Amino acid sequence: MEKLHAWLDKHNVITISSHKVDLCQKTSPYVKVDKKVISVESIEIDCEGLVHISLEQGVPLGKKIVLCWGDEYFLVYPRKIVHTNWFDNQFDASDSELGSFYTKGKTVFSVWAPTATDMKLRIGDQLKQMKRQNNGVWTVNAYGDCLHMTYQFVVTVNGKVQVTNDPYAKAMTANSEKSVVVDLSKTNPNSFREVDYPKIKKQDAIIYELHVRDATKARNSGVKHRGQFIGLTEVNTTNESGYSTGLSYIKELGCTHVQLLPIQDFARVNEKKPDQDYNWGYDPLFFFVPEGSYATDADQPSLRIRECKEMIKAFHQQGISVILDVVFNHVFSMKQSAFEKLVPGYYFRYQDDGQPSNGSGTGNDLATERNMVRKFINDAIDYWLSEYQVDGFRFDLMGLMDIETMKQIVKRCESEPRPILLLGEGWNLDTPLAQEKRAVTEEARQLPSISFFNDKFRDSLKGMLFDQYDQGYVNGHGRYIEKLSALFSGACDNRFSPNIFPSPMQSINYVECHDNHTLFDRLQVTNGEDSIDVKKKMHQLATGLTILSQGIPFLHAGQEFFRTKHGDENSYLSGDAINQLDWDQRELEDENITWIQQLIQLRKSYSVFRLESRKDIQERVHMISTPNPLFGCVLLGKKEDIVVLANPTRSSKKITMPSQGCWEQLLSNQMHSSVSEECSTNLKTTIDRFELAVWKKNRL
Repeated sequence: MEKLHAWLDKHNVITISSHKVDLCQKTSPYVKVDKKVISVESIEIDCEGLVHISLEQGVPLGKKIVLCWGDEYFLVYPRKIVHTNWFDNQFDASDSELGSFYTKGKTVFSVWAPTATDMKLRIGDQLKQMKRQNNGVWTVNAYGDCLHMTYQFVVTVNGKVQVTNDPYAKAMTANSEKSVVVDLSKTNPNSFREVDYPKIKKQDAIIYELHVRDATKARNSGVKHRGQFIGLTEVNTTNESGYSTGLSYIKELGCTHVQLLPIQDFARVNEKKPDQDYNWGYDPLFFFVPEGSYATDADQPSLRIRECKEMIKAFHQQGISVILDVVFNHVFSMKQSAFEKLVPGYYFRYQDDGQPSNGSGTGNDLATERNMVRKFINDAIDYWLSEYQVDGFRFDLMGLMDIETMKQIVKRCESEPRPILLLGEGWNLDTPLAQEKRAVTEEARQLPSISFFNDKFRDSLKGMLFDQYDQGYVNGHGRYIEKLSALFSGACDNRFSPNIFPSPMQSINYVECHDNHTLFDRLQVTNGEDSIDVKKKMHQLATGLTILSQGIPFLHAGQEFFRTKHGDENSYLSGDAINQLDWDQRELEDENITWIQQLIQLRKSYSVFRLESRKDIQERVHMISTPNPLFGCVLLGKKEDIVVLANPTRSSKKITMPSQGCWEQLLSNQMHSSVSEECSTNLKTTIDRFELAVWKKNRL
């Protein structure tokens, strides 16, 4: 009963409500742990009527603790003690290997649960007692061949007996019902670890954000395994008219990295009947397990692992690196999570009033600053790097994570023999972690190896995100032109404002992603009276500036063919009809896709679009005089000068080139590229309405 409970809030302080005890009785309270008696040092009552009982020595955890007071006996359960530095240090098992480790003769199981008073392993139809170590890790060996056997932990903590899956499970049955023992060495596709592919340096990255299911789910994709991991292994797929789709299309587009929306096991989709549900994947369940709804058969635990690896291998064979979108800031359900069942209260942050913090907007924030939460994240990063051979991570709501954890992730990734790209959302959200410890954009200088989504770039080009009618540079007649020099220069140049980053490599430039309206849908709202042709020209301006600006360009899948979600600005549960890529639309907009391909190739061809430092930018990137609000910039290459011009207005304008010589037009969204013009000292050229043009002059 609740009246017989007390709480351990420090290792030597027990808290109990004053109405549960007779404060006038003469007998002194004491504590019993097994046969050991611990005396009380002092008793204090606070203004809220809570009695704080200080003990002469600390109480050992993992055992039955009883507070004896007169004729009453109170079971003492750990509570706020799990938030203390003492607890974090006392039970730091950072060097322990957790999870299940299979060999044919035996499988070793380890789980961290220092406040539990009992732990058993349920494997198949057997129940095995586990042994507790001093650091709070419980272990047991299961002898014999346990391959593909299901297992769970039966944990007794705070007076409750609960069954939970292993948070370190590498395989699961369908719908995350049970953990499964797996032999990872048998899940590798042929030559999975031998595939040689270009190792893309950070300055050369061009990111393409893709949802596994969206990519091939549409019937017009021409893909056999639509919406699944292996659907993205099929090559030479086309729609009915013969236009490329799926993996081959992504290869043709020219982006260097594909960034996959979360593929770690997530909630809200019935893995046995995936067509009934839809989800982006930001409802994480088990972080070491690929999502079962993307497998051809979720009832075969090892199959989803193999098929996920087959997808990664296929991208690598096409010369494309793979970034995983990972969600280490919250879990789908705090109360039902393995974390909360194993060590109640430890894995999550709490406000001063005792309520879970909710910076994530999902009801909980993971306490990444605590030793064993940090270990869990680092172990997961290490696992996906080593076991799945991924090439980068995009951290969802990274501002909720702590800087030290991110630094440790960087250190691990830098030990890889290939470049690992790290980026994240540096939004500053309400969570009880000191500002200077948060991995937010404002603290970018503490994390020089991590890139941040540049919301200033996004908002300046198309309008402020949280005012859907706001207009930006491309759709508001050059509004925010005063910011464009800085944003085009990687937001790192102290000649211009905003100066956000120490290095251009920290700026992820984008105008569209999975969140919120697609750019085309946004333009439908902000510029509804304009013709479709005008809106497409605005779209071309925004996407073109994204690709050509200093920093790392980021495209949302389908952006290059004016992707629409039919006005749905939060389609995370909206189904395939809204979210799937329309490969017939890809056919209709093939001309614009060619324009995007040309932009990508241009960026790859001239290193001056991919400068790595502020010093390089200050030496090689210079603004030129243009009629307001046109944008003009000259890039000083090693053998050539390149001029980028943008006109966001509704009329043609005359532009004076920065120097005389023979200027060749490399590219224009007006589709009159590859035009050479000789120029005089005062050469003038015309830039049409909503035109983005690039010119080059070779030096003698």
